[in-house]
Amino acid sequence: MKTIGLLGGMSWESTQGYYALINQGVKAKLGGLHSAKIAMMSVDFAEIEELQRQDDWQRAGELLASAATSVEAAGADGLLICTNTMHKVADMVQAAINIPLLHIADATGEALVQANIKTVGLLGTAFTMEQNFYKGRLAQNFGLNVITPGDEDRAEVHRIIYEELCLGSIEGASKKTYLEVMHRMVAGGAEAIILGCTEIALLVQQTDTDTPLFDTTAIHARKAVQFALSGQCEQDA
Repeated sequence: MKTIGLLGGMSWESTQGYYALINQGVKAKLGGLHSAKIAMMSVDFAEIEELQRQDDWQRAGELLASAATSVEAAGADGLLICTNTMHKVADMVQAAINIPLLHIADATGEALVQANIKTVGLLGTAFTMEQNFYKGRLAQNFGLNVITPGDEDRAEVHRIIYEELCLGSIEGASKKTYLEVMHRMVAGGAEAIILGCTEIALLVQQTDTDTPLFDTTAIHARKAVQFALSGQCEQDA
C-alpha cells in the first residue's frame, strides 16, 4: 500500500473529512482492520487566508511548497492538496516535490466525463469561481462547459464559505441560499453542480436536491484510495 500525503488545514473542518473518507475507502477495499497509510501536514489557515486577501499567491505557494516537502520527507508516495482554491499554486507545489500531486480538478473532471456531463455549474470560493486555474483546466483537459453564478450569488457563496463553513457553522438559511443559487445555474443550463470547495459538502448533500452533485472532497479522496491501492488488490487476488 502506498502512503498518501495530505496537505491540509485549509480548513481543518474539511481536512478531517478527507482523513475519514480515505480510511473508509481503504477499509471497504481491503476489509478487516485495514486503514490508510497517511502522512499529513496541516497548515494554519489564518496565514493562508491573509495571503489570499492580499493577492500574494507567490508567498502562499511558497508556504505550501515548503509544507509539501515535509510531507514527502515523512514518506508520502503521492500528495493531495486538501482544498480546491489552493490548487491555484499547484504547479509551484509540484515543482518542489518528487512525488506526484493528485490534482483535484483532474479527479473531478474524470468523474464528470464518466457521468457524461457536458455543462456543469461550479460553486466555490470567489477565487475558484472567477479565476481560470480551475474552470480553465476543466474546459481544456476535459472539454467541459463550466458556468458560474452571477455576481451577487458569487459574493454570497464566498461569504458563507469563509464566515460560516470554515468556522464549522452550518446554517439552514445558508443551505437555502446555496440551493437557490444552484437552481439558477440549472436554469442556465447546468446538468450538474460541482461542490468546488471542500467545505460545501458540510452544508449541502445530494439528498437536498435532484440535481447531480459532484462533491470534490469525496471524489479527491476516492482518487487517493485508488492511488494508494494501485497494484494492491491485484496482488491480494
